[in-house]
Amino acid sequence: MSPEVLSTPVVETAKAPDRAHSRARAARRRRIVVAVSRVLLLAAVLGLWEVLSRAKIIDPFNFSMPSKIWDQIWTWITHGTALGSLGEQIWYTLYEALLGWVIGVVGGVVFGIAFGRITLLADVLGPYIKVLNSIPRIVLAPIFVIWFGLGPASKVASAVVLVFFPVFFNAFQGAREVDRNLVANARILGASDRRVTLQVVIPSATSWIFTSLHVSFGFALIGAIVGEYIGATKGIGLLVAQSQGTFNSAGVYAAMVILAVVALLAEGLLTFAERRIFRWKPSDSDS
Repeated sequence: MSPEVLSTPVVETAKAPDRAHSRARAARRRRIVVAVSRVLLLAAVLGLWEVLSRAKIIDPFNFSMPSKIWDQIWTWITHGTALGSLGEQIWYTLYEALLGWVIGVVGGVVFGIAFGRITLLADVLGPYIKVLNSIPRIVLAPIFVIWFGLGPASKVASAVVLVFFPVFFNAFQGAREVDRNLVANARILGASDRRVTLQVVIPSATSWIFTSLHVSFGFALIGAIVGEYIGATKGIGLLVAQSQGTFNSAGVYAAMVILAVVALLAEGLLTFAERRIFRWKPSDSDS
């Protein structure tokens, strides 16, 4: 056997770390380019908005401008709002959204897995779930205010009905998509229905469930905000309603900016948790 043939595997092995290092550098470069592009795009949009408002090309009374929005946020931070401190309003809305999100997620997962595992249950109650899902759930917010009053309960209820259905359908689909061979093998090994559900079905459906969690927290915020907008004693939604009532467009946009920041932070936390749980899955940079 020639020396060239013997040396080929050694050369290929030596090149492998170089290729991996090159891919990592390319992935880092791409992340930097994406981050810089996002910042530049945001700066361009805000700058154009400011220029058009100051030049009266767009009506500054209706559309406000970024500088006035920032002044409104800073005023709320330093001097508080008419309802109390800004932190209190954020926490009140966040509390309602979080509680509604947790209840909606737990209910959606439990019922989704149950419907996915018990065919009779899905056949009997499936049409009712579809009917309830077809109802515009935002219109339920005034009903919840009548039922539960102006306190947080009505906002939590609005958040729950918005969160439940996307989580339910994802959990249901995840339970239905479980590999039948895994279930059959578990049964051959003597696993009961309970153990199959807990140790096979739920882990297999986790990726489906996490997909719905990213969307559902935004729905929970929407439910809390809509409920506060209709009737509340405090919260970001009430700030929006008061700003609209006084024709303070900067206040409306400022509240929207605060909500966007809260939603982005929540999305970041969910993404971090998902990556920690699914560390075994290859990332986009690895492909």
